[in-house]
Amino acid sequence: MTNKLLLSLATAGLLALPVAAQAQGTLRGAAEGAAVGADAAGPVGGIVGGAVGAATGTVGGILGVDDRPRFRSYVRDRGVRSYSWGGPVRVGTVLPEDSVTYYDVPDEYRVRPGYRYTIVNDQPVLVDRGHRIVEVID
Repeated sequence: MTNKLLLSLATAGLLALPVAAQAQGTLRGAAEGAAVGADAAGPVGGIVGGAVGAATGTVGGILGVDDRPRFRSYVRDRGVRSYSWGGPVRVGTVLPEDSVTYYDVPDEYRVRPGYRYTIVNDQPVLVDRGHRIVEVID
């Protein structure tokens, strides 16, 4: 029963992937989904998380693939101080409310309201209202 469910979820995730569209988001989504899934549920979680992460990474990025290099330059030019975090900088990590400075994303990047950015371990990240990292701008 569990194997059938796992196979169904993995197949559905893979079928949801466009063949060549936005490969960068697909690969990043798959890697992040597999890491989070493996942390939560071991090897089976890694498999399911990778398939689902690939599907959502393709279509669900907050910042468009074309905007990422320009946004990195924008952040670098601002000279924002980086917050030193002792753990891995990845999607799902919840940052503290205090001791981290959060900044509004300029309107030109067409990011939905409620998301802000900060710099963690010298990496720009987008966070939601709960200070959870939703996108690492690599």
